[in-house]
Amino acid sequence: MKKIFTLVPAIFLLPAIAALAVVSCGEQGKSGKRTEITSAHSWPDTLHVATLYSPESYFIYRGQEMGYDYELVTALAVDKGMVLKFDIAPSLSRAIELLDSGKVDLIAYEVPVTAEYKEKVVACGPENITTQVLVQPRKGEEELITDVTDLVGKDVYVEADSKYEARIRNLNEELGGGIRIHPVNRDTLITEDLIAMVSDGDIPLTVVDSDIARINKTYYADLDITLPLSFEQRSGWAVAPDRKWLGDSIDAWLNQDSPRSEQAMLLKRYFEMSKTEPGNGRFNAAGGRVSPFDHIFKTHAANYGWDWKLLASQAYVESKFDSTAVSWAGARGLMQIMPRTARGYGQSAKSVMKNDVAVGTALKFLSDLDRQLTPSVPDESERKKFVLASYNTGLGHVRDAMALAKKHGLDPTKWDNNVAKAILWKSNPKYYKDPVVKFGYSRGRETFDYVNRIYSYYAKAKTKT
Repeated sequence: MKKIFTLVPAIFLLPAIAALAVVSCGEQGKSGKRTEITSAHSWPDTLHVATLYSPESYFIYRGQEMGYDYELVTALAVDKGMVLKFDIAPSLSRAIELLDSGKVDLIAYEVPVTAEYKEKVVACGPENITTQVLVQPRKGEEELITDVTDLVGKDVYVEADSKYEARIRNLNEELGGGIRIHPVNRDTLITEDLIAMVSDGDIPLTVVDSDIARINKTYYADLDITLPLSFEQRSGWAVAPDRKWLGDSIDAWLNQDSPRSEQAMLLKRYFEMSKTEPGNGRFNAAGGRVSPFDHIFKTHAANYGWDWKLLASQAYVESKFDSTAVSWAGARGLMQIMPRTARGYGQSAKSVMKNDVAVGTALKFLSDLDRQLTPSVPDESERKKFVLASYNTGLGHVRDAMALAKKHGLDPTKWDNNVAKAILWKSNPKYYKDPVVKFGYSRGRETFDYVNRIYSYYAKAKTKT
């Protein structure tokens, strides 16, 4: 499904990108005209970019476009004064078709550097080097598998009919057999699910690409992903062969100090920073008191007809009652409000660090979500779960899950065992590429767990206070 987004350089999505634009000369002379990159070529006024939904390259989180490749190419556009237009392709082959036809100038996505693509594209931009790696629980050093020969006699779960299954079977042959390989139906469980199952202790081992493993390790700190199982695979952005000059120009830009610093920050943000909720507060749920902020929850909740204990439970899941918390995505304060959401309610990123402002803004947002969902989910108590899920991932993703639920015979007005099941599908390409889905990939497991955890704490608060 084709989606096009336009970004004008004056709209800075990140403070770091804004700062980059300030310190860079943007290759413009005093006359205001662009300096030519070469004797024949200059930066285009509009850069047309193809990318794909994925947890690495591009996704929408809480209503905000994000992704490593998305933010890096945005920094390029801001630095060079270009308007950026995105075409979200349904597959890599379609992205290459768009490049070949001249409809886009650049693919900002990991295109493998292989013989298959050599005649079609020229690699440029950030180089990504990956291997397939073993995902295992992080135990004592003596218990870790540190050599592939130690896989003999072990149970390894992989997606059926995937490159991971092919690799582990080849490795098994190289070792003379003995690895117990368990292919898992890809329609029901995908890579992210298998990684979570290793963390939960439901399965012992799985195999994934190292970049996917690195992202997921930021959610599951108890995993080890250090053992490579394959040769290295290079990938990068791509331009058409007849526009090699553009690729060379992107490489030259990325070699400068400011872009290198920006890239390092983005690598840390997406592949190293913990994605679990910040803070270290405690949920008391005893003696009629839940948190140090109960008076704020009670005052604001009364204005909107929300149970203050439900609001307090949400705040704990968001920040663990740490009013100074700032998440990897830039969400801030007690209620972890995104900068774009804050601006939408007339607040700044600084002001939502104040507890009273944070709770008031969050309730305005929750109330607006509730109003938008009322026609689709008429039952008020049921709708609360949809509202909370939308607060976590964005209303668009929840509506996608409702559409998927309806298509697959589930009840789109019920959360548990219905839309909650469909939200899990949003990380599976089979489902997030479905025509009824409008907002692509999302980390459905995070939203599923988010709602469950809030209601678990809410149940404690109701019974113990």
